[in-house]
Amino acid sequence: MKHRLKQLILAASLAMPALSLANAAFVPPVPEIAGTAYYLLDAQSGQPIAVRDADTRIEPASLTKLMTAYLTFKALKEKRLTLEQTLTVSQKGWKTEGSRMFLDPKVPARVDDLIKGMIVQSGNDACVTLAEAIAGSEEVFAQLMTREAQRLGMTHTRFMNATGLPDANHYTTVRDLSTLASAIVRDFPEFYPIYSMKSFTYNGITQPNRNLLLYRDPFVDGMKTGYTESAGYNLIASSHRDGRRVVSVVVGTASPEARAVESSKLLNYGLQFFETPKLYAAAKPVSELPVYKGDAGKLPIGFQRDVFATVARGQAARLKAELTTQQPVIAPIKAGQRVGTLKVSLDGKPVLERPVVALKDVGEGGFFSRLWDSLKLLLGM
Repeated sequence: MKHRLKQLILAASLAMPALSLANAAFVPPVPEIAGTAYYLLDAQSGQPIAVRDADTRIEPASLTKLMTAYLTFKALKEKRLTLEQTLTVSQKGWKTEGSRMFLDPKVPARVDDLIKGMIVQSGNDACVTLAEAIAGSEEVFAQLMTREAQRLGMTHTRFMNATGLPDANHYTTVRDLSTLASAIVRDFPEFYPIYSMKSFTYNGITQPNRNLLLYRDPFVDGMKTGYTESAGYNLIASSHRDGRRVVSVVVGTASPEARAVESSKLLNYGLQFFETPKLYAAAKPVSELPVYKGDAGKLPIGFQRDVFATVARGQAARLKAELTTQQPVIAPIKAGQRVGTLKVSLDGKPVLERPVVALKDVGEGGFFSRLWDSLKLLLGM
């Protein structure tokens, strides 16, 4: 049976307010950013707003610890670790150079303290301790980090350690780092508030969070700084304002002050001159498709996640949506199975593309209904 494609114009369902000429969008150029590369991502739509050298290989330094944290959160979710569990730093972890939370080899530390030491204090000793608990060794953990990066779509990333200490084969890109940062916000909202902590005290030592924007901008609530002599000063920052979230990645700046100032420029640019309307809600039908040979004649279709689009302020009313579905749809169908593609455009230019899925199961129909549908398909009814 040859499949046909069916297109439905869904522009009316976007239900955006009318656009007046007075509201026509004005978008200034991206501000000059004093860094080697940057990436500004709208975390809700997944669309980039401003980029430079998005896929150029960079040294992540302590930005690496976002992946160490991601795998730690995953281990907690899968109950391979608990927050109350205690771990003892190994000699390797204790002697690891660079920033640390000052673990004592004679005193076990709780996992929840290790997480705060890793995120707030950027403790390399905490990272190695967690890595060894999850994977047995830091080397194996680094392999898990790279594998998880691939799963998340970080196609230009390879990890060699849990800390970000320099290694010729330890690299990533600003695009990949933005993917990782938004994945933490999306997948582990229960742990994300740790990134907004301004300080943490362990073993009688209080260390401040090095993300200066946490002290300067009430809308910034994360995420991570990084520095080595070869990488320069790096910062991933996230701002949540008026229901929107944007994530900036700025690398290769000259100082802690510079990485904060340049990141602030990007965040404010994205929040001031763009908007992110919600086009469709998750699990809400946007259309129905006829189903053949099933125990139901209609299949509601929609999206597994809310669909947002990022456009210049004032342009939302000009968005147009087109849904392409494959026909005929033949049972059995599983909820979540892809049955089409949504394409959203603005003035004829593509904005985003999302898979359209079945919103419920449709099982096989009875013998006679399947026979009748086979006849209808044969006759093109």
